[in-house]
Amino acid sequence: MTALALDAARTVAEALASPSDARALGLRQGWWPQSLAVGPAGVALLHIECAHAGLGSWQRAHEWLDCATRDGVHTGEDAHLYYGAPALAFVLHAATGERGRYARALETLDHHIAVATRRRLEAAHARIDGGAPPALAEFDAIRGLTGIGAYLRHRDANAPLLAEILAYLVRLTEPIDDHGEPLPGWWTNLGPSGRPARAFPGGHANTGMAHGIAGPLALLALAMKDGVAVDGHIEAIERICTWLDRWRQDDGNAPWWPYWITRAQLRGDQPLPAKPSRPSWCYGTAGVARAQQLAALAIDDDARREIAERALAGAFTDSEQRAAITDSSLCHGHAGLLQIASRCADDARTPMTKHKVPLLRAVVRDPDSERVAAELLRPPHGCFGFLEGAAGVALALHSAASGAPPASSWDSCLLIA
Repeated sequence: MTALALDAARTVAEALASPSDARALGLRQGWWPQSLAVGPAGVALLHIECAHAGLGSWQRAHEWLDCATRDGVHTGEDAHLYYGAPALAFVLHAATGERGRYARALETLDHHIAVATRRRLEAAHARIDGGAPPALAEFDAIRGLTGIGAYLRHRDANAPLLAEILAYLVRLTEPIDDHGEPLPGWWTNLGPSGRPARAFPGGHANTGMAHGIAGPLALLALAMKDGVAVDGHIEAIERICTWLDRWRQDDGNAPWWPYWITRAQLRGDQPLPAKPSRPSWCYGTAGVARAQQLAALAIDDDARREIAERALAGAFTDSEQRAAITDSSLCHGHAGLLQIASRCADDARTPMTKHKVPLLRAVVRDPDSERVAAELLRPPHGCFGFLEGAAGVALALHSAASGAPPASSWDSCLLIA
């Protein structure tokens, strides 16, 4: 199975050998060069990992990086880990290695990232000082300061700017008062889309890894494991964990968490979902439980570690939860579960490696690697990108087949390692 997975990953990389090859496939994603999520920047990451492993050429990676930067780089305050300067810096740093590739370009990008991030931090602190609730894009792992923190950790764990982001996240976890009603500091008046929504009167508290509080929890935990801590760091981790404990559901099989808590659910006027939803990386139990496993390791909480690992095992094995997964992507499909399984197995006290083979089979459903790759890339549903497409799936397959941590640390942008 691992040989087949590696062959499938190589076949995808061959099909995406150059930007012109990808254009010729007629895939459904738009052409967003600076996008780590769906564009050439994310495909470059696949070729960088292959080059580090001696399975591909650095020239291929360079061609995709050149494509990603050909029209310039967006450096504004709305640039984030998955688009613009931070996205490209993340990918370039993954390529550096011992030869210091792209050092000058990284220095330039880091300057722009620092300027934009400090402006964002100033705005976030002013918002907190004024008592207003945040937008998800202020703090989340995709568009927000947590994502920028993931890049800074990837680049240099001791960067002063990372400490500033961690200090902001500590403040984010402090409770707020909304006309006498206590709310967690990450409560937003918006819907999960990041916009006002009639279905969410009074807003919600999001639990997910991509757009919710699991992302900040994972960054706080990973930084502490690295030896980087700020005032109130442990207390912030504990506040988030206590909130997640309040909403944890346990049906006798395995713990799980709802995607979000609405104002009506907070007040007890609306029931929680009766059963877990899709257990993906972006939303759902797999991402939330991995964040808590990391938190347990950071603060030496054995009880939380046991709960998180039971939840992870349930996400990997429960047929009802797994049936809700309908694709192979990193973001919300089986490849995301596979990569989480690869990472959490290294930290688990309970056996987790055994879950990788069934997850591999869910991604590689054909004994022919050519057909596996063709299915991932076949229009109109095929995608070539990182978060929702073939490049990300190939990275997860390569990681699982190699049995070793990624040489490029590509999955640090997922905040699972």
